[in-house]
Amino acid sequence: MTTDDKTELQNWARGSIADVPGITVGHYTDAHGATGCTVVLCKNGAVAGVDVRGASPGTRETDLVRPSSTVQKVQAVLLSGGSAFGLNAAEGVVRYLKDNGIGHDARGIKIPLVPAAILFDLSTGDPTIPGPDDAYEACAIASNGRPDEGSVGAGTGATVAKLLGRAGFVKGGVGTAGMVLGDGTTVGAIIANNAVGGVHDAGSGRLIVGPRNTAGDMLDATKMILAPDWEPPAMPAGTNTTIGVIATDASLSKSQAARVAAAAHDGLALAVRPAHTVHDGDTFFALATGTGNEVTPTDLDRITAAVAMCVAAAVVRSVTEATGLAGVPALRDL
Repeated sequence: MTTDDKTELQNWARGSIADVPGITVGHYTDAHGATGCTVVLCKNGAVAGVDVRGASPGTRETDLVRPSSTVQKVQAVLLSGGSAFGLNAAEGVVRYLKDNGIGHDARGIKIPLVPAAILFDLSTGDPTIPGPDDAYEACAIASNGRPDEGSVGAGTGATVAKLLGRAGFVKGGVGTAGMVLGDGTTVGAIIANNAVGGVHDAGSGRLIVGPRNTAGDMLDATKMILAPDWEPPAMPAGTNTTIGVIATDASLSKSQAARVAAAAHDGLALAVRPAHTVHDGDTFFALATGTGNEVTPTDLDRITAAVAMCVAAAVVRSVTEATGLAGVPALRDL
């Protein structure tokens, strides 16, 4: 990348997760309650993988999608605000799929399989939201159009760059990016960014969002932590987290899907610095709809490289598209 790295990366990954055939996305957004949820539906089923790197995760049905588990496909993934309370919203996704006759076929009974991950937004959000009815609504409006980004869905109450306390927070949110590889394989990502760390351009390393000091200057969070005299403000574990879903139309096995989910964290580490802290519950799911090409080892390398770039681009979009909420300014306000 030799010109404007941020622009070039975002142009390269200018698509979205909804470009993957068989994938639809819906948000439930409560701006008053400063929280919400995002549903990624794959109604025909998708081979799934998961990778959890943060030290304070909140998840549902992750064991189901590990390579050693028997069931091959899931029908949806829920990303939610509301911390552990938000996991309850997955029941609304299950109910929606059940009402529409969608699920894993167990001797003629359709059982919807819905992994989920949550982020902590209770410093801005209402813990009674989102609930099952809210997630059901997100399913009902899900489409294959480009998903809304910024302060919507699971990113409604998200904030980033938190090392100097609440007065220095900047608004996080939802971002999506995608690309089509040379062989026609489509790869896309959607993330909800609620990280402790700041956001950097993956190409140039340029700081985009960092903790704000009392003068309003944005600082590099990694350099702050590495300073020998650094003493952070009190920050309880589990108050942050970046969560997301990767999708592709490639035909992947469960072990290959797990590799794709792992590659998403490479993109996160390129753009969020530092990532995977003891205060984050960073979790990524991968969905492979299988409508596209079988993959060789070289193909899988291409897919995982594309995943990292898509996640990095989506992280940037999560802050550039956000709007201020609950007293936390967005990048566009600063």
